[in-house]
Amino acid sequence: MSDNHSAEAANLLEVRGLTKIFGTLKACDNIDLTVGKGQIHALLGENGAGKSTLVKMLFGSLEPNSGEIRWNGEPVRISNPHMARKLGIGMVFQHFSLFDALTAAENIALSLDDNTPIATIAAKAKALSFSYGLPLDPYSLVGDLSVGERQRIEIIRCLLQTPDLIILDEPTSVLTPQEADKLFETLERLRLEGKSILYISHRLEEVKRICDAATVLRHGKVVGHCTPRNETASSLARMMVGSEVLTVVREPAEGMDKARTLLEVRSLSRKPATPFSIPLHNISLNVRAGEIIGIAGVAGNGQGEFFEAVSGEVLQADANTVRIRDKDATRLSITGRRKLGAAFVPEERLGHGAAPRMRLSENLLLSRHATDAKAFLGAGGIVRDKAIAAASQRIIQAMDVRKSGPDPEAAALSGGNLQKFIIGRELDRQPAVMVVNQPTWGVDAGAAAHIRQALIELARKGSAVLVISQDLDELFEISDLIAVMHNGELSKPIPIAEATLEKIGLLMGGAEPGHVEVTEAEVA
Repeated sequence: MSDNHSAEAANLLEVRGLTKIFGTLKACDNIDLTVGKGQIHALLGENGAGKSTLVKMLFGSLEPNSGEIRWNGEPVRISNPHMARKLGIGMVFQHFSLFDALTAAENIALSLDDNTPIATIAAKAKALSFSYGLPLDPYSLVGDLSVGERQRIEIIRCLLQTPDLIILDEPTSVLTPQEADKLFETLERLRLEGKSILYISHRLEEVKRICDAATVLRHGKVVGHCTPRNETASSLARMMVGSEVLTVVREPAEGMDKARTLLEVRSLSRKPATPFSIPLHNISLNVRAGEIIGIAGVAGNGQGEFFEAVSGEVLQADANTVRIRDKDATRLSITGRRKLGAAFVPEERLGHGAAPRMRLSENLLLSRHATDAKAFLGAGGIVRDKAIAAASQRIIQAMDVRKSGPDPEAAALSGGNLQKFIIGRELDRQPAVMVVNQPTWGVDAGAAAHIRQALIELARKGSAVLVISQDLDELFEISDLIAVMHNGELSKPIPIAEATLEKIGLLMGGAEPGHVEVTEAEVA
């Protein structure tokens, strides 16, 4: 047998010259990729690098314009997901496709291509889940499950299709550190069984830990292949971005009037608004001048409901539940709270943080017409276009927002660049209080570092900053204290010097603070 045939026999998947064009954009440009049998292969790249387009072609959701896919050495055409599953390719998407009102077993049944009875599916799913250390109750309603449990359904659903290649897209973004460790054990077992895994993640330390090889994309092209264990997180980020990534520096909060509380939440409780909402239970928190408090937690534990209450999207009944700069803000709208010097950045940037079809300057006016009325509005409410344009350009330059035109629509920006603009829009006011939900969700390494450093600098100038994030690395990088939200309850903040991934992870999983030897910080 020739060397070429031997190499083909060792490879499960080969991609040669794969290209996908949308209009004038080459989302994937002549991509080559090889995944060996029994290999965990990382696919790395910034937002918009072409990762999602590539895996959608491998899973049959998109068809390439040109190029070849070879499976076990033979050329194949994958025209739909059914064909991909039949071939032996399974995928676990970053955003779950589950119905809350159905059971785990019913959700799994919807993806299977035969008419197997639910009882049989439930028995197989339960046996497989326990076998791989991902225990699952097949008869539980999805709406009652944590995000980590929902991901188990997605993984078990994929494994029941007995794939040879499993594509995982940001699988640890919704997991506690302990759940992530369990997932890594499962992936190692699958690798030892001869399964191959294509692993997409922005968490470079875990890529170094578990991946055998990596392919790096930038602007739709392959720019490098490497062995992650031989690289550093910085060198991997540099390959992805094409330049050095800003190192975030968190200086000690010295010389601040730390006794001054700028944001205070008192005994906040809230009933669930929908059958699948999380009630909030007696949450109290003080954020003082010059400090950043990070709120950790697995998604779906009340963070969204908490943000709504603090920002004024949902008003509370009891006076003094939310105080901003020593004033009762409980019954004030978002605009009223902004007038007190607060700024808010919601999790969903397009449609919530910005109006998609409105230009950047128009989005700026929408959010600041009340707080900057003198600068942006003339007599009789006439809009001062030049002043708004100048402010918009100032934000774009300060946050290094990359755009296609002088004043494009919000929807025309990439996710990372729109996020930089939205955060920059609030930072430009130099607010006394800044509340941000998922500041770098889906944002590439360069943009994330820029945003994190900007939040640190705002705090060090004397503002109070509250950051809600699922990214523990982010919270440990920027926070002075970290609190954990679980099932609608908030732990007392832990000073960063006393916080560890293990402590925070256990709290995220629902452990009592006293059981993880957490030293509670005094909160004024």
